[in-house]
Amino acid sequence: MDGRRTLAERTATAAPPERLSAQIRDTLGLFRSSGFGRRAALLVAALVCVIGLTAYMQIRLNAWNEPFYDALTRKDMAAFVTQLGVFAVLAGILLVLNVSQLWLDQTMKLTLRRGLFRALVRDWMAPGRALRLSRAGKIGENPDQRLQADVDQLADLSAALGIGLFQATLLLGSFIGVLWQKSEGFSLSFGGQSHEIPGFMVWCALFYAVAASWLSWRVGRPLVALRAEESAREAVLRFDLVRISEAAGRIALERGERAETSRIETSFAGVVGIVEAVILATANLTWVTAGYGWFTLVAPILVAAPFYFTSDMSIGELMMVAGAFTQVQGSLRWFVSNFTVIATWRATLFRVTSFHRAVLAVDRAEAAAEADGPRIVRREDAGRIEIAGLHVVTPHVGVRLDPPDVTVAPGERVLLHGGSGSGKTLLFDTLAGLWTRAEGRIAMPPPDRVMYLPTRAYVPPGRLDLALCYPKPADRYGHDQMVAALDAVGLGHLAAALGESGRWDQLLGQSDKQCLVFARALLRCPDWLVMDDVLDQLDPEALTRIEALLQGRLARLGVLGIGDGATPLPVFGRVVQIVAEPGSARPGAGTAAP
Repeated sequence: MDGRRTLAERTATAAPPERLSAQIRDTLGLFRSSGFGRRAALLVAALVCVIGLTAYMQIRLNAWNEPFYDALTRKDMAAFVTQLGVFAVLAGILLVLNVSQLWLDQTMKLTLRRGLFRALVRDWMAPGRALRLSRAGKIGENPDQRLQADVDQLADLSAALGIGLFQATLLLGSFIGVLWQKSEGFSLSFGGQSHEIPGFMVWCALFYAVAASWLSWRVGRPLVALRAEESAREAVLRFDLVRISEAAGRIALERGERAETSRIETSFAGVVGIVEAVILATANLTWVTAGYGWFTLVAPILVAAPFYFTSDMSIGELMMVAGAFTQVQGSLRWFVSNFTVIATWRATLFRVTSFHRAVLAVDRAEAAAEADGPRIVRREDAGRIEIAGLHVVTPHVGVRLDPPDVTVAPGERVLLHGGSGSGKTLLFDTLAGLWTRAEGRIAMPPPDRVMYLPTRAYVPPGRLDLALCYPKPADRYGHDQMVAALDAVGLGHLAAALGESGRWDQLLGQSDKQCLVFARALLRCPDWLVMDDVLDQLDPEALTRIEALLQGRLARLGVLGIGDGATPLPVFGRVVQIVAEPGSARPGAGTAAP
């Protein structure tokens, strides 16, 4: 071993921050970069006001307990009716506040999701970064879940837990004073003497809540790791299902349904195993949370009972003290009540921050990997394509050209010829800048003047006119221009469907998809085409038509083709051989191939 690490290893070892504070700080920084910070600040201010008013009204409602129950004790009908009217007013105001808080709560969750999603997508879709991340190992798997399910869950739980914690803290501060005041005069007799304990009910509520929180933490701590693993396994299962749906036709041709069923069942078994572990851990935690929940029904009465039976405390005062005790210990027990939710939030926060950190670190990791191994010198040259001393390296194959120095002048057509397994696609990726582990010099035209045509044409789903003009907007070209481009490549029958949406990557055959890409070239008018085994993907009629285009309307284009020469064409005026070397002993050759 030469001590050098692959890109995958470098990114994997760039582990996400372990400290919760660091994860929260990273997430807040990510959200601030989205442009939704001002809107979130206004929503937080509104929530603080509504929650504050709600806490005040709850104090008023708790104080209402004393005159109401005292009226019942005295059997005073007039006072009873009066207190019912007071209750109606208090309940009406609380109802308005509850609805307002619900709307603000849901809007806050949506705002958090919009901000996190926008910031993550922008970082992920920086030029070439999504591809580099996909090569970075496990951290680059299933970005769909990180961006959709995890961001949605993180926004939802963050808002719910944040609002709940603030509300619990406010209620604690509001009712602890009431409970302390009502604990005055409470005394215990032991040793023949009476000892008064200031704030007795407060200390009881505090002890009760702390004991429940500590026990919940001890019992429920494994849930954090289990929830994270559950999300990862669910993502693997979803990926397998999507992959099979996309490849249903090819699987049917191979009669591979039984093999795919076995693969799905294996993925699902992994999900079932982790869910069973989550169920067991949740059940253990429920012994604590549910047990404390039921005991809470009588706990305040039991604590206040000695004082009630030994003093002149009325039933109304007892109910008011019990209500205050319930509010105080309920606020203190917020951790107990939400431990399962907190565990899920911690796991989701970890997944989102680790993904974002990997997105940002992958560029540095690749740059460091290039510094350790062979380096390629790239530059832009609007006048020609130049390849000098190129040597592409991987653990499996080394790729050279013979002759080693190739220059393609404007309008010239050159074929880089290689057989199966000679690294043609790897060479194409290197020319396009998608693969960087190579040495030598490459001069390519500016990106806006060259089109790269891979073996498998990319046709995005959606409207056909958007797929034709991709990545430009459809209004960049006129309707007549688009129809003429389709006619030129033999796809004129699709002109009527330009405004229709569909899965064109599935509706069109491989030859038609390549023809659609040549129609794009007619619209974009580049100066150069770089193709990877594209002409071999065309059926005979389409091949004849594209050959006529390359010698007619597209005759001014410079073309650098890569292929095995199975389809001899007069398009290319010169052939350069691709030389493949089995395995590469060059320094830095340990990076995984794309």
